[in-house]
Amino acid sequence: MIARQVLAALLLAAIAGCGPSRPPRDPLHQVSLPDLARATDRVQAQLRAQYASLTEKRQTPATPPAELATAFGEMGRLFMAAEYRDAAEACLSNAQMLAPSDARWPYYLGHLHKARGDAVKSAAAFEQARALSPDDQATLVWLGNAYLDQGRPEAAEPLFTHALSRDPRSVAALFGLGRAALARSDYTQAAQQLERALSLDPRAAVLQYPLAMAYRGLGETDKADAHMRARGPGEIRPPDPLMLDLESLLESPVAYEVRGARALDERDWKRAAAFFRKGIELAPAEPSMHHKLGTALYMDGDAPAAAAEFEQALRLSPHFAKAHYSLGIMHGASGRTRPAIEHLTAAVRADPTYVEARLRLADVLRSSARTAAALSQYEQAAKLDPRLPDAPFGHAMALVDLRRYQEARDRLREGVSTFSDNLAFRHALIRLLAAAPDDRVRDGHEAMRMMQDLLAREPRRYDVDEMMAMTFAELGQFGEAMTWQRDAMAGAERAGLKDVARRMADTLSRYQRRQPCRTPWWDDDVNQR
Repeated sequence: MIARQVLAALLLAAIAGCGPSRPPRDPLHQVSLPDLARATDRVQAQLRAQYASLTEKRQTPATPPAELATAFGEMGRLFMAAEYRDAAEACLSNAQMLAPSDARWPYYLGHLHKARGDAVKSAAAFEQARALSPDDQATLVWLGNAYLDQGRPEAAEPLFTHALSRDPRSVAALFGLGRAALARSDYTQAAQQLERALSLDPRAAVLQYPLAMAYRGLGETDKADAHMRARGPGEIRPPDPLMLDLESLLESPVAYEVRGARALDERDWKRAAAFFRKGIELAPAEPSMHHKLGTALYMDGDAPAAAAEFEQALRLSPHFAKAHYSLGIMHGASGRTRPAIEHLTAAVRADPTYVEARLRLADVLRSSARTAAALSQYEQAAKLDPRLPDAPFGHAMALVDLRRYQEARDRLREGVSTFSDNLAFRHALIRLLAAAPDDRVRDGHEAMRMMQDLLAREPRRYDVDEMMAMTFAELGQFGEAMTWQRDAMAGAERAGLKDVARRMADTLSRYQRRQPCRTPWWDDDVNQR
């Protein structure tokens, strides 16, 4: 009887064990230390210590899964901070398998794939993080950005809207909504959202380019041009405690350089300088760190200290092009033409593809009456990057300086055609057509056609009124010329440009004597030339 009961119990146990089984857990990814040769001694020590701790937990059978997940996650974060991305992905994936309800691990994986430029994998990881933490502000924004990178504005928009509902002053969410609207060609909505973002963070230069695109789509070219001129680099980031924590893990020059660069993007000059100084403490012989510190100091208003850092960068690396460029810009801004030319020439010699250095060198050469040399630099800059309008415009103005008016006119016509949204070419061409000293260049009727088109594109300003006065005078309509010239003088007075208004009075007297203008630009027309 007892034997029968035992047998029955065994059969029941067997039946119970034969129910649906759980699928086996995915095998963990293999993790080993990568080649650490490129890391500093301090970072190598951090990585080795963390890896030893992970190894101990892996080799201890009694380690709870949650604890092992944290060990893999911490190792992955450290690898990620040190930019060993393959090892980081393996560790973070293991952490996610061991602790599938912890949103941190798919969140970090989302950023890891983002850093690699894989928007599809980044979105998938952020989707997993959002499923675990639906209201997390940073996750909503980064997932929305990943969708935009995939060309899916309709999927991104609800995420940014949700983020904005939780924080109505979120610049990152407004930026996302503006970009999504722009992708849908809803230019009105794009401009509204981006203007709101800019009002909350007027220093965010990265907002300016999409704003310019929105206003261009609306046909408001004056606003588009103004925002295009103010554009700049940077990134709009939501408050992101997890990434801030990751970025503070490493005690390395690279980590401090990255943090400083991010602070520069955010225009927090003092914080940027503090990070770069910490980086210099760890790597005093790194020229790029001194250069970045100099940039932060200069932007914070301490030009002497900035120059000292640029000079130190050159002592460490005499052919460091960016340091030469920065010193050249500083000397040029202070009217020290000779050292400005020397440093900018050195920058171009060190890096012949440095377009910005060539442009600034050309500008300084032209301002110091070395116009023929400036022409060559403008030409080479235009070849290096045909997309930039500064080089062909500077080249045309240098031709004006050399009184090669026909060539300048032709160059400006090319510029009007190639850079149709850049009004500087139109302004300059109108001035030549209306007032060039060369009879073969002037064409009052063409100037008038261009002026009428220009007035439909942008609001009246003192310089635009002066151009119209020139044009009427060339056509022999001196009464109209005097009216427009007086309006130009009044506009200059309102703008506080009394010297410009007095100079305009001399031209007005010519019109009163029924004499056309034969000076397209004066020395104070710096904004036009």
